[in-house]
Amino acid sequence: MTAPRSYPVRVEATLDEPLSRGLWLVKWLLAIPHYVVLAFLWFAYPFVTIAAFFAILVTGRYPRSLFAFTSGVLRWSWRVQYYSYAGLGTDRYPPFTFADVPDYPARLEIAYPERLSRGLVLVKWWLLAIPHFVIIGVFAGGGSWLMFGNGDGSDGGFDWAAGGLVGVLVLVAGVVLLFTGRYPRPIFDFVLGMDRWVLRVAAYVSLMTDEYPPFRLDMGGTEAAAEPPHPQPQPAHASTWTGGRIVAAVSGAVLLLGAMGLLTGGGALLWADRTQRDADGYLTGSTTLASDSYAVLTDPVRISGAPDVVTAVGDVRIRATAVDGHPLFVGIGRSEAVAGYLAATEFTTLGSVADNRSGDRVHPGGAPATPPGDAGVWTATASGSGTQTVSWPVGDGQWTAVVMNADGSRGISVRAEAGATAPAIGWIALGLLLAGAVLLAGGALLIGFAAHRAHRAGPPVTPVPPELPSHV
Repeated sequence: MTAPRSYPVRVEATLDEPLSRGLWLVKWLLAIPHYVVLAFLWFAYPFVTIAAFFAILVTGRYPRSLFAFTSGVLRWSWRVQYYSYAGLGTDRYPPFTFADVPDYPARLEIAYPERLSRGLVLVKWWLLAIPHFVIIGVFAGGGSWLMFGNGDGSDGGFDWAAGGLVGVLVLVAGVVLLFTGRYPRPIFDFVLGMDRWVLRVAAYVSLMTDEYPPFRLDMGGTEAAAEPPHPQPQPAHASTWTGGRIVAAVSGAVLLLGAMGLLTGGGALLWADRTQRDADGYLTGSTTLASDSYAVLTDPVRISGAPDVVTAVGDVRIRATAVDGHPLFVGIGRSEAVAGYLAATEFTTLGSVADNRSGDRVHPGGAPATPPGDAGVWTATASGSGTQTVSWPVGDGQWTAVVMNADGSRGISVRAEAGATAPAIGWIALGLLLAGAVLLAGGALLIGFAAHRAHRAGPPVTPVPPELPSHV
């Protein structure tokens, strides 16, 4: 029988017995310092991978310095997961380093590829990996250990957590360990097989190899293969990621994320300014208002009298058409005066249109004392049958817009539209785009600088302790 071929991603672990019976109960607390550091590293991870994507697409090579970063983050994460709840296989605290630690019970080695397919890089990280995503979703639970998503990180990045079948079996092992002092070897072997599968897929979708992950559960802490691991070529200058370079890369990722927000916002505003204005130059939004009360009004809106604010808003226009043809009244007035007129009246204050006005609020009361046209509290009004339009140049103060039946009767059903000329929106869009471009350039320079310095730096020198005298 032929032994399985070695895969470029080599995952090995040693069950570090004897293990503490109860330490695993608090490892989530002990690992918090690692979680904090890894949160920043995983935040930068997708940006580094995107940079590698374009490098591979153009040159067919994964830049060594970027490869050192991504493989270092995976290696660090694997040690922490093995210490905590994706393994519980050791009580030895994980080191804070990207580098391989030969005597640590959990190790990860990814062979550096001299060449990568330019075409395959377009599809392997999502389309080709879909069957594996389904499998590791079962192994690691909701969203899987490692999958592109919002970390929100996606946030964007990877989500790393021990859940699913891995989490269940590790919990069983922890309970057995608590009562017997021994880690069940069959569970260890099975869990390591699933961990290995997940990490292979993680490296594949991170563009670190073109070799498709095998549909094979290689159980146990040691990988069995007919051939030795793929050799890791040693460059003239080894990639070295120091703390300062890691901080620079993470800071660059933060700038890139901010740039994406600014560029998206600026682009949306520019699109609205160029394509969404009506014939009169207004940017508008519309909705249908229906209420059994006597009036429908907006929350008070505070307008600063500063020239830049007035210029940014421009003129405001409100249009309303009664669905049943009933004569309407539309008015804009100072909030304090409007509140006094409607103090004893039942009215509805509009909630957010974006939330389908789920936040509409009804103020208890009766009918208005006088019809709205006779109230004398309005700065701008329109009243009558058909579509009623109020145009108002923005002024300093706190303002409320009101729609009522012209005779002050109960029950309102109208199609309403509100808009503003917003003459400054084009300049705001341009400012956001320029700021986004500056942040984009700064973030790219920081990540590029960190990667370049890491590539140029020589390998770190490990001090060799002096030999002790033979009689000690």
